[in-house]
Amino acid sequence: MAFNHLPAAMHDALGALSVTPVTHSVSMARNHRPSRPPENGGARPSPGTVLDRLTAGANRAARITHTEHLPPRPGRHALWPDRIRPEVLRAIRQAGIDHPWAHQAAAAEHALDGESVVIATGTASGKSLAYLAPVLSTLLDGSEAANGRGATALYLSPTKALAADQRRAVRALSAPLGTRIRPAVYDGDTPFEEREWVRQYANYVLTNPDMLHRGMLPSHPRWSSFLRALRYVVIDECHTYRGVFGSHVAQVLRRLRRLCARYGSAPVFLLASATAAEPAAAASRLTGLPVREVADDASPRGELVFALWEPPLTELEGENGAPVRRSATAETADLLTDLTVQGVRSVAFVRSRRGAELISVIAQERLAEVDRSLARRVAAYRGGYLPEERRALERALHSGELLGLAATTALELGIDVSGLDAVLIAGYPGTRASLWQQAGRAGRSGEGALAVLVARDDPLDTYLVHHPEALFRRPVESTVLDPDNPYVLAPHLCAAAAESPLTDGDLELFGPSAADLLPQLEAAGLLRRRASGWYWTRRERAADLTDIRGGGGSPVQIVEEGTGRLLGTVDEAAAHTTVHEGAVHLHQGRTYLVRRLDLKESVALVEEASPPYSTTARDTTSISVLETDTEVPWGDGRLCYGSVEVTNQVVSFLRRRLMTGEVLGETKLDLPPRTLRTRAVWWTVTEDQLDAARINPEQLGGALHAAEHASIGLLPLFATCDRWDIGGVSVPLHPDTLLPTVFVYDGHPGGAGFAERAFHTARAWLGATREAIASCECEAGCPSCIQSPKCGNGNDPLHKRAAVRLLTELLRGAPREDPAAPDGDRPPPP
Repeated sequence: MAFNHLPAAMHDALGALSVTPVTHSVSMARNHRPSRPPENGGARPSPGTVLDRLTAGANRAARITHTEHLPPRPGRHALWPDRIRPEVLRAIRQAGIDHPWAHQAAAAEHALDGESVVIATGTASGKSLAYLAPVLSTLLDGSEAANGRGATALYLSPTKALAADQRRAVRALSAPLGTRIRPAVYDGDTPFEEREWVRQYANYVLTNPDMLHRGMLPSHPRWSSFLRALRYVVIDECHTYRGVFGSHVAQVLRRLRRLCARYGSAPVFLLASATAAEPAAAASRLTGLPVREVADDASPRGELVFALWEPPLTELEGENGAPVRRSATAETADLLTDLTVQGVRSVAFVRSRRGAELISVIAQERLAEVDRSLARRVAAYRGGYLPEERRALERALHSGELLGLAATTALELGIDVSGLDAVLIAGYPGTRASLWQQAGRAGRSGEGALAVLVARDDPLDTYLVHHPEALFRRPVESTVLDPDNPYVLAPHLCAAAAESPLTDGDLELFGPSAADLLPQLEAAGLLRRRASGWYWTRRERAADLTDIRGGGGSPVQIVEEGTGRLLGTVDEAAAHTTVHEGAVHLHQGRTYLVRRLDLKESVALVEEASPPYSTTARDTTSISVLETDTEVPWGDGRLCYGSVEVTNQVVSFLRRRLMTGEVLGETKLDLPPRTLRTRAVWWTVTEDQLDAARINPEQLGGALHAAEHASIGLLPLFATCDRWDIGGVSVPLHPDTLLPTVFVYDGHPGGAGFAERAFHTARAWLGATREAIASCECEAGCPSCIQSPKCGNGNDPLHKRAAVRLLTELLRGAPREDPAAPDGDRPPPP
């Protein structure tokens, strides 16, 4: 998988390297904004009343495992810094905001002092206004300068939709300021005829890291007047820049700072984040600069009722006879239907594109049975839609035409959806920061809101709904990223050299690994050293050699075979598992079957169909140890961290009945293997430990496999990752360790920091894993404890009780404390 999209020389060079949370609303968070009247003309029901109605059905009340009540909180006002121009203050007052919250004023003060600052406060707390007030004031100052262009500012968001939404907000706020404030979006959807105007005249340019990486920085001479006058860089939703994506963005920002210095500017960075652990440290890792922190949220908050909801067991049996719990997708569709019938404006957050489409379709069908007009007021929103589809849905959401929405995290990230009364979360979103961000999307101007986490049949979700203290009594996670990852750094050194020859003076900016990488890149023929610096040697654009989101290669286009119509795209890395031949693909409520996947042309041809099943890819994985960096004894066993090579091949897919997940059959596939060099944590056990755990050879494979599955499921509780960011392998006798071994590895070239986090929190992580397996009510193992939805072996073999005994014995020899693990990484007592 690693660098298949790079030139062969770079691929070879990199392959040889020694790889040694409640957030922001883009609305200005008006401090005195009237509530939208309820659609039924009467008083809005309290969140507790809405929850009571949801639980009124047969056997529904028993599905709630815990209800958390967060009381309302009053706000604290302050005064704007006197350096903000009076025109800006008048515009803010005209927007209905008489006084700033204390954190808004503090952040603006730091910005005007020339200090980079991160604002880590709650949803609808006005983070946008906190940075817009000083930015707009500075742009007005610059508009009176004699240099023609005046001061400029750059806004970066992780999604196009958020940038478009922010432009609407900026235009509304700056309307009284006239043409001196000229905001413009510059992304892949911007028509070419508009791009030259943006480069020459816009003074507030809104874009995303991808466009900065591939469009603006490689073409910096055309942006010279903008970069020369750049005073502020706003980085919205900065907590999303984690793992490999965050590491890439960190290097893109270093390239931006380098070119700004070349043109004589040194912009101040203003970052907005969800509530996170150590936001200043994370922002400093991202930007490479010292960053001040504003995290004391002074905005008011309405009551929040937060329910944990576990779907019931069904009478069906899954793989190996395990009981099957009703899916979170089906349960969430029911709840969204009920909320829509009640007239409660709601959004259901879903982890996958397919899940968003399914929930939308199911809710529409059930609403049509009640009132056909209601069915038109529910829709899906996800990435991969065409630009015109996204814009139409955003307009319908803003106008109130839509009453219910099933959305992926494309909607989580800050689009103004003020006016929601309830949020459904179909499956734990991977981090507590994301959970609180999604929950915080509901609540109108200090009024109450309902949030419901619907658990999937998954070890982590099951653990959380039965251990609410892990959600409500623990701080949010630290943001994990590693800008020094050589697989990340190397292509950015090439891109920087193509933008302007690298000099020895630049190396400190790119981190301590840069000096060691340059000779390897020179040996690969990618860079050439001359007296004046390091030069890019190839004809192709260096910035095109890497996908900063870690997908690699060109996106695969999904094309309707009969018409040639482009339906959307999927990342190249995900194509093997999502658009293989025979896969079911959902788009805008319609179902398609993939007839052919052409990897060479990056095209998947589909046709509309209505199969009564979904599809799940199955794969095989092998792993070899390249280098062991750290090794500590755990009794007779060992806990290790280092570099590995993973070989993976999708070999077949399962057809599962909709709603129940029952397996209907398996079809073989012929797809090429993919290799990945990455980082892993692994642990071994000895014969004596197996004897002490009473595990015989027949049980060993199932015990290791079950422990591997459950530990992958629980790792997101300790690192800012999703279970799909990581993988695992368990082997009764591994050729490199010569012992029974369990590996958990980062699913990205060079690693993403997740395995390292697992190594440093191993005692707490594996302790929670053992508890999750032991406390599950099933007899022999189920998706709530040891079965995995991504298992390439069909969840066979698995041995639940042997896994508990194995982990008990392993933990018996674990060090009592890991000095590298902060207190917050230790799980709460069950």
